[in-house]
Amino acid sequence: MRQYSADLTPPWKKKQQPAPEVPAEPGLVVEEPGTGFCGAVIRCEAGTVTLEDRFGKHRVFPLEPRGFLLEGRVVTLVRPSSSGPVRPTRTASGSVAVPGARARVARAGRIYVEGRHDAELVEKVWGDDLRIEGVVVEYLEGVDDLPSIVSSFAPGPDARLGVLVDHLVPGTKEWRIAESVTSEHALVVGHPYIDIWEAVKPSSLGIEAWPTVPRGQDWKTGVCRALGWPSENTGAVWQAILKRVGSYKDLEPELLGRVEELIDFVTGSGGA
Repeated sequence: MRQYSADLTPPWKKKQQPAPEVPAEPGLVVEEPGTGFCGAVIRCEAGTVTLEDRFGKHRVFPLEPRGFLLEGRVVTLVRPSSSGPVRPTRTASGSVAVPGARARVARAGRIYVEGRHDAELVEKVWGDDLRIEGVVVEYLEGVDDLPSIVSSFAPGPDARLGVLVDHLVPGTKEWRIAESVTSEHALVVGHPYIDIWEAVKPSSLGIEAWPTVPRGQDWKTGVCRALGWPSENTGAVWQAILKRVGSYKDLEPELLGRVEELIDFVTGSGGA
């Protein structure tokens, strides 16, 4: 089977225009676009910078012009006036990091998200928080399966169920299915986007806005064609999009609030 490589390089990257210089201060979260490695600065020495990702892995990169992305924008990292080894103080979700914390034994409660791409995005941004809280995320093949899943799961006080649904808008099929879930120990929330791709800020991808796709046309395929991205393999395009997500700052607030709400509900930090 042919393999396609998604090229999401925006015009400003190809033109090689001068980029702003940013001091490589400890804790600054950046991405090296050549490898997709995203992490916080822990050390900056003559000619190199060391990054640490959320798994504790270290990578050393040269301080080259236009060598990094900061909140989706190309920058040139420079050595600050002083630097020393530190650890990131925030997780990708913006929570306070707990260095050396062990993952908690999994709770009986679960969070379900609609689709594999949704699950991958939640893991990338909230993975650290979820492991500390002992919350497992699973994905639904489709919202049509929701009633049977809730029934089989049988949520209770010690096994709460949270569900994140795409395009949860009043009057839609998704809305009617969500309304059919009546358990006080199950919470169904959703975002307004047709697909989880839209929850990524356009500015983080170097585009002005997500294009409008005519009804009746596959949304992902239509988006790729409108933006000049390879439409033959939307999975590869999604992986390229996911690499541009470094933290919660790259996501729309409509998604951030719903995921935080589900985590609070399942862990008992909020809700009934």
